[in-house]
Amino acid sequence: MLLGLLAAATVASTAAVAVNSATAPETAAQDRARIEQIVHDYILAHPEILPQAMERLKDKRMAEVVNARRHEIETPFAGAWEGAKDGDVTVVEFFDYNCGYCRTSLPDLAKVVATDPKVKIVYRELPILSEESNLAARVSLLAAEQGKYIAFHKALYAAGRVTKDSILTAAATAGLERRAAEAALASNRYDPEIESNLKLAQELGASGTPTFVVGNKILNGAVGYDTLREAISAARSAK
Repeated sequence: MLLGLLAAATVASTAAVAVNSATAPETAAQDRARIEQIVHDYILAHPEILPQAMERLKDKRMAEVVNARRHEIETPFAGAWEGAKDGDVTVVEFFDYNCGYCRTSLPDLAKVVATDPKVKIVYRELPILSEESNLAARVSLLAAEQGKYIAFHKALYAAGRVTKDSILTAAATAGLERRAAEAALASNRYDPEIESNLKLAQELGASGTPTFVVGNKILNGAVGYDTLREAISAARSAK
């Protein structure tokens, strides 16, 4: 409503200037002032539209960021993805293995994969909650390189609280060699990928984990299957 009113006011004001500027510049200025006063009075009478307008502006700016960085956002690290290899819609999750809300989102993402054969899920490590989160991310990226990402991903979540021991147990369950997993725990080799994800999350205005990117929309928190489904449908319709 506010954006429409402002647009209408701008058009009307511009038209008034175009009509009157040649013969009566003072009249054009009066018309502009009158229209601006109408907008001012409307905003004061309906302050509830301001948060809506600010939210729409934020969404527009974030959509611009997503479009500018889409390839980087949607391209997985090695095998850190599931679903359709060439899906028509990509759902990106920035997550932390120690995040309870990320754990809550597991069945929602599993349902998306099970019910929509054209969706691709890309997982981006965002270990912000603890040192163990960072260790888990390192081994997770090792698993991605070896084609065992989803097996490790599910095994570590099933193991409960993230510790060095639970990480190594999940690695073994996924078929990773213990020596390779231990080396990954102590290595800085995956730091550039993790730092890149942190930077992307900051640019996207992520407020924590999980943060989802679906099409041009950014969703913060455990939003649930229905909200993910709606965002996927909207992204598909926008193509």
